[in-house]
Amino acid sequence: MAERAARLERAQGAAARRFGRARRWAAALIAGAALFSAGDEALAFGACQAFTDRGGEARVIAARYDGAIAADTLAITYVTHSTFLLQTPGGASLATDYAGYAGPGGPPTAVTMNNAHSTHYTMSPDPRIQYVLRGWPAPERERAEHRVEVADLKVRNVSTDVRDWDGGMRVNGNSIFIFELGDLCVAHLGHLHHMPTAAHFAEIGFVDVVMAPVDGGLTLTHAEMAEVLARLEAKLVLPMHYFGPATLERFLTAHGAAFDVVFEESGTVLVSKDTLPRAPTMMVLAPRSVDLFDD
Repeated sequence: MAERAARLERAQGAAARRFGRARRWAAALIAGAALFSAGDEALAFGACQAFTDRGGEARVIAARYDGAIAADTLAITYVTHSTFLLQTPGGASLATDYAGYAGPGGPPTAVTMNNAHSTHYTMSPDPRIQYVLRGWPAPERERAEHRVEVADLKVRNVSTDVRDWDGGMRVNGNSIFIFELGDLCVAHLGHLHHMPTAAHFAEIGFVDVVMAPVDGGLTLTHAEMAEVLARLEAKLVLPMHYFGPATLERFLTAHGAAFDVVFEESGTVLVSKDTLPRAPTMMVLAPRSVDLFDD
């Protein structure tokens, strides 16, 4: 346990400080602060769909993968907080929970956002972004509905409820996003505020990789998130939204026995259906944020 904590501190300590600075930078960019049964078109969209319940000085650190990406392989880079950058062999790039920052370089092809907090969305996305997929519904709609193809990456959403600032819930106010590259299925759980129902799990479908918030309070409790992960049965779990190594360590101490726990300090994992781990694995990616302010 002490060794794992030490490794976590080395891998995440500096990254946690980078996150705090990048968060302040991203905030400066912010301009403003009944589930449905899927229809035939939605069900036909992706192969992952399930039809039944399964039960100092400013410095920049690269925040994208610059190498070649093999066929049917997805490069996933942890940028910061709940933002991952997904890159495909077909040239698509997508940033999750985009708050105005997805790493150095040009903007991604597409972004997903949720509006639980301002660190998960922006009202002023870069106009060069081709697809801006908001997880909340437009004023005239009951829910957000996304089914898009970004080059070789398919993207869809599963609407969930979200707490409001008055203590209530906004029905269908946010989304889980599902990404498909060939037969590889990836889920980003977003700012999940309630246990998914059987209908949610069926709509999410079969996933190989899941990006899961493990803060233990602002989203689900640690026990609830462990239950969600057990239901999804993904081979690879990428924790996010944990505000520093101590919170992550508490989750690993309580629930890490269900996984092989590995640490990847490069911040990037290349994953395909053929390279998925055989045993359920939790991979801690070091956030590759940008340092913009002195301590």
